[in-house]
Amino acid sequence: MNRSTFLKTTAAATAAAVTAPLDQLFASGTAAPHQLPALPYAFGALEPWIDARTMEIHHGRHHQAYVNNLNVALATAPEHLKALPIDDLMRRIGEVPADIRTAVINNGGGHANHTLFWTVMRPAREGNAPVGRLADALTRDFGSADTFFSAFDRAALTMFGSGWAWLASDAQGRLLVLSTPNQESPLMQGLTPLLGLDVWEHAYYLHYQNRRAEYVTAFRRIIDWDAVERRYAAI
Repeated sequence: MNRSTFLKTTAAATAAAVTAPLDQLFASGTAAPHQLPALPYAFGALEPWIDARTMEIHHGRHHQAYVNNLNVALATAPEHLKALPIDDLMRRIGEVPADIRTAVINNGGGHANHTLFWTVMRPAREGNAPVGRLADALTRDFGSADTFFSAFDRAALTMFGSGWAWLASDAQGRLLVLSTPNQESPLMQGLTPLLGLDVWEHAYYLHYQNRRAEYVTAFRRIIDWDAVERRYAAI
């Protein structure tokens, strides 16, 4: 079995593995608390930088599996936690019972991280660059947009194994770059994620194989800086 087939098979198996428990848990007609958000564009909209097949598998299988597994984990959680939007749930991760906390970090983080990821990308355009208050803040906190990109790329490329690179803001609006392992979220650190890059292999392997650096560079072409600016303006 080649790597492409392996990724597709394991993703499908993961999603299928939680179908029966979900059906049993929510057979009463009560909706599961978390749902897979629709992509805001077609699977092929980000080509050639991210291919349609990767987007289809990444969104419909990997993200769906995180949502399904999160709902299973939350079945035994206190009702007030079930009702929280995903970002608030991750901010309050310390309130999650210890016996399900790891599952909520892994799958709730996967849900929160991917929900942001889809919304900070758009089809490539010429002259793509930070805008508005965010552009000013990048200069203030990093010295220049180029210095920010160097730090962000380094966070993505030096992540050993699976994880994410982030541009985030603290409560005062100060910007910082960080990386998190696996599906941990900056929300768990009291930060607001503004821009995230998924560097798990399932995000890029079908197109780039082991060439993560090419994928990281390509990501710059499809960042939706208007969306990132809106997130920053809302802090």
